[in-house]
Amino acid sequence: MIELPKLRFHDLRHTYAVASIQAGDDFKTISENMGHHSVAFTMDTYAHVTDAMRKKSSQNMERFYNGLSV
Repeated sequence: MIELPKLRFHDLRHTYAVASIQAGDDFKTISENMGHHSVAFTMDTYAHVTDAMRKKSSQNMERFYNGLSV
């Protein structure tokens, strides 16, 4: 018998939302796909993902600027 982790329906929704954000989908589309009442709700719920993406972007830009020759 295959042992699988116990997943709730909302775990799958969360995985979908995070993957969509990381793939670059816009929040309006994600919000509509998930049936949320507003884009603000989607953004508030998944802000931790965008914060991590902002930090990674900042690190990427720092590496870029450090690599420039003046």
